[in-house]
Amino acid sequence: MLLRLPTTLSEAQRYLADGAVPIGGATLVWALWQRDGFPEQAMSLRKLPEANLIAREALGAAVLLHQVDDRVPDVLRRAASTVGTGAVRRTATVGGNIVGSTLRCLLPAALVLDSRATVLDRDGTYETDLPEAVAKRPLLVGIRWRDPVASGYYKAAGEVGGPPPFVVATAVHTGDDGGHRLFIAVRDGYEVISETTPCGTGTDEVLAALEGRTWYRCPPRPGRRCAAR
Repeated sequence: MLLRLPTTLSEAQRYLADGAVPIGGATLVWALWQRDGFPEQAMSLRKLPEANLIAREALGAAVLLHQVDDRVPDVLRRAASTVGTGAVRRTATVGGNIVGSTLRCLLPAALVLDSRATVLDRDGTYETDLPEAVAKRPLLVGIRWRDPVASGYYKAAGEVGGPPPFVVATAVHTGDDGGHRLFIAVRDGYEVISETTPCGTGTDEVLAALEGRTWYRCPPRPGRRCAAR
């Protein structure tokens, strides 16, 4: 198998056109290749500058999880810091976790940041909604978002071999009208649901606006709290 390591977007586009298979979500990809056979060409974005960007409003897909630091909003940093073990965080990438993982540990944090995905195909790069990128699993170059006013992250304790821990991510953004809006995303099992509501009127009004959402009505389980409580 020939491994391609492009250093420019045009190189990466050309390798895709030549049939190179992107490496993303490496654990799952490796298992599939062991089962189905290895491709003639594979491609990693670990040498591509755009995929290694770490900034206040952008994060590259090839960034390793242990590299995600306080340059990004707190909700994203905390989400990355709780993924697996230290060894896992030193090998897993942002893009692999968001679009190549069944757990999608970073997805709630990325959703509340109102992130947009930059993806690459044979025709070049383009921007798309993050949920669409997760559904179609294209080659992710990175994500961009608006810097929030504040953000938070909660992850329940998990059990070894048990279901994915319950996760709540939140962020408050300033709208074009100057008002504040709350974004909230919940991971319950393997499902991730997000909602948004104005939040300039007080806690009671925000909870009332969120009441009745699908994730709010889900029955509580022992050791798990409902996101709106």
